[in-house]
Amino acid sequence: MASSRSRLRAGVAPTAALRVLILGSTRLPHVAAEADRLAALLAAAGQDPRTFVPDDSVPTPADADLVVVLGGDGSILRAARWMGYEQVPVLGVNLGRLGFLSDVPREGAAEALAEIAAGRFRLVDHLMFETEVLRGGTVVHRELGLNETSLLAGPPFSMIEFGLVVDGEPATTYRADGLIVSTPVGSTAYNLSAGGPIVRKDLDAFVFTPLSPHTLTNRTVVDSAARTYEIVVPRPNEGSACVVDGRVVAALSAGDRIRIRRARPRFVLVETGCHGYYRTLRDKLAWGGGLRSADAAAPGGDA
Repeated sequence: MASSRSRLRAGVAPTAALRVLILGSTRLPHVAAEADRLAALLAAAGQDPRTFVPDDSVPTPADADLVVVLGGDGSILRAARWMGYEQVPVLGVNLGRLGFLSDVPREGAAEALAEIAAGRFRLVDHLMFETEVLRGGTVVHRELGLNETSLLAGPPFSMIEFGLVVDGEPATTYRADGLIVSTPVGSTAYNLSAGGPIVRKDLDAFVFTPLSPHTLTNRTVVDSAARTYEIVVPRPNEGSACVVDGRVVAALSAGDRIRIRRARPRFVLVETGCHGYYRTLRDKLAWGGGLRSADAAAPGGDA
């Protein structure tokens, strides 16, 4: 008989108790209390909730069929980094503020878990990437990411050059304060703040958005994730850095090459009928307008 995890990954109802690991940051208020509440609900429903684990500790994802992440998108990013190359399906319960990935509201968590147990859910795979910093032909740092790689000019805060090479072919040179290479998941994060586009999160693409480019024709470019991208930094500033998902992973030296490509693992988000992509955009970006009244008038509207 198939395991609960394999049945979950196949998008069908589990036939045995789900091993549910609850993650969250103790830095956020109410996380521990919410974890206790969900664990009690899961146990009462015959599931197998695991001990609440702060998301800065090091448990093993192999012990879980489903990971419930309590918090905001930062907690989701930490969970994805913790799972590394062994990703487990994630349900994100929003205890933060915005939350594009952790898009199930606290009051909807119990219903979402019941929907999953009944097999009424869908799995959405999301692109992950590897960033490698090469120095003199040697990889000095490798990082798995979900949102974006940002190359920032840094102190003394003068713009620098970034040369973009695609599958070995020189594409363009940016003179800018930085360059964001985003996944579709990350398109609603730093990329959006910098004026880049929203890209549907289940697409396989990279988004290149320069920060305050000197050349006004340097605009955002969206390209296939099937390609390998290298960014050459000939003359960085003293404070120039490579940042992956909000964490500084390497200070940049002259001649460094940053290689970005699609990673083997996929981040897997569980969605139920309680929430969906465009509903999340409407709610989080206040896209209500006429759509709200139209939804209210339509049969089955979710306004």
